[in-house]
Amino acid sequence: MTAVRILLCDDHAVVRAGLLALLGSEPDIEVVGEAGSGEEAVATAAKLRPDVVLMDLQLGAGIDGVEATRRIASPGTHVLVLTTYDTDADITRAIEAGATGYLLKAERPEELFAAIRAAAQGRTALSAPVASRVMDRMRGAAGPSLTDRERDILGQLARGLGNREIARALFISEATVKTHLGRIYAKLGVDTRAGAVAVAKEQRLLP
Repeated sequence: MTAVRILLCDDHAVVRAGLLALLGSEPDIEVVGEAGSGEEAVATAAKLRPDVVLMDLQLGAGIDGVEATRRIASPGTHVLVLTTYDTDADITRAIEAGATGYLLKAERPEELFAAIRAAAQGRTALSAPVASRVMDRMRGAAGPSLTDRERDILGQLARGLGNREIARALFISEATVKTHLGRIYAKLGVDTRAGAVAVAKEQRLLP
């Protein structure tokens, strides 16, 4: 059996030592190198050509785990993110950078081993909470259906304009602005101007 060759990247030496001991218990997994920074991970991966890089996201000074992933990920070397962070922004950035999988450090050892083996074969490996977040984002990817006029008003809202200013900018009445705002709030599931702008930015509804 050919062992999966692993490069560990984490800025905490204690964490790396723990992972080294843990992975050493698996006969088909071999840790061939360690890195304590993003730059070191990129250089070491280029030198050793591991099958999988276990990548933390927060690496202190220098490039972070996402940028390191972007530079390392290739058909021959897969990056499996192993982190404590599971925000939508972190997950999206890591996956867009080329990460094959995204695992949380709270996972059981068996889940980590399985994810490493899956990543080595180029198969996606996600922690259950991460998978749920990804599915939720996919379901809402299309976003609410706003009319062109509603998008125009939302854009003016993002600039900080009041109803009267929006009405003047778009050559419509204040009453019309209020009507459109009510529809925008309902579609976005908010009840304040700030909330509408925040959701619009999150769902990339603004130009």
